[in-house]
Amino acid sequence: MAIGGGTGLSVLLRGLKQYAGSGLRQITGVVTVTDDGGSSGRLRREFGVLPPGDIRNCIAALADDEDLLTRLFQYRFPNGGGLVGHSFGNLFLTALTGITGDFHQAILMAEEILRVRGKIFPATLQDVVLRGRGVSGRIYEGESAVGTSGEKLAGLEIDPPAPPVFPPAMQALEAADLILLGPGSLYTSIIPNLMIPGIRQALRKARARRVLLLNLMTQPGETDGMMGTDHLQAIERLAGKGLVDIVLASSSPIPPHLLELYSETGSEPVKIQREALEAMGLQVDEADLLAEGDLIRHDSAKLGRAVLDLARRETAAAA
Repeated sequence: MAIGGGTGLSVLLRGLKQYAGSGLRQITGVVTVTDDGGSSGRLRREFGVLPPGDIRNCIAALADDEDLLTRLFQYRFPNGGGLVGHSFGNLFLTALTGITGDFHQAILMAEEILRVRGKIFPATLQDVVLRGRGVSGRIYEGESAVGTSGEKLAGLEIDPPAPPVFPPAMQALEAADLILLGPGSLYTSIIPNLMIPGIRQALRKARARRVLLLNLMTQPGETDGMMGTDHLQAIERLAGKGLVDIVLASSSPIPPHLLELYSETGSEPVKIQREALEAMGLQVDEADLLAEGDLIRHDSAKLGRAVLDLARRETAAAA
């Protein structure tokens, strides 16, 4: 069971997919619905639907990557007036929602068509707005504004403040064997899910251990200067204590030339701070999670293997 949004959750699900039905009993993603930018934001404003983009990415991640339908689902129109910038999958989910009158039915139909190896649930079916307050006192309205605030956030809230959790998402959390938070944007992909009362309640009732997948780099404008303990303290401050048991972090050395390149944008490696995290009562696991190439990002296959290994260790320890 994985909770998040943005591209981080889809990277994780793609890595877990190969173990569906063998090493992993069931793969489930619970996805944030606060996106208000790009194609999703336009469709949200124009049609009153929940933002489909993060859902679309997760459905595609769990589908057959070689299938023509999956590539079609991810196709983004490069021009065409009102179509430019929209992905076919976003339009498809919006159309299905209009036909069925139910966003979840649209997801189910898309999962069937793309032969998805798992289940994707929105965190809530309520229209939710994310709002942040900077240390300067300035208010940032909407996920896009929060993610580019450029200052430390003193507060975060969702409107309405207590949207109902999507019942299948809550049931899946309570029955999960392992719960994964992230990787992804801390304030715009992970914490918004945890601010839904039903999600927090399910996490506390769950028998499973809860794992934070620590980001590799800070995110300019959102998590500047925030290290391992800062991520945990932000979760505790905004969503409550006791929601994380384990931190899974990358042990891979990052090539100096990439660090220099990323430093130009104000991004720096997220230091694990093992001793400080352990002093907070958390278990810290490390593994080689870095992808090869010119970008600093998690490798889907490595991440999937590390999660599977962690799940097996946790199962053995509980036996």
